[in-house]
Amino acid sequence: MDREVISDDECTTPKRRECRIPVMFVCPPPPKKKTVCGTKRDPPKDGYFQPPDLDALFVMPPRRQACA
Repeated sequence: MDREVISDDECTTPKRRECRIPVMFVCPPPPKKKTVCGTKRDPPKDGYFQPPDLDALFVMPPRRQACA
């Protein structure tokens, strides 16, 4: 038997059978599609959220007039 002598300071890939990645013979099934467009929801009983003071947050302050 002619085997190469491997010194302890060299790194090598393990070649034993138990160290190998197992071979998959059958592909896994594809993910199932979710059907979103086929289901319609009823509007909420209390209506959609409408904050009472939302317009007050976006009010533009009046412009100052430039001194001439």
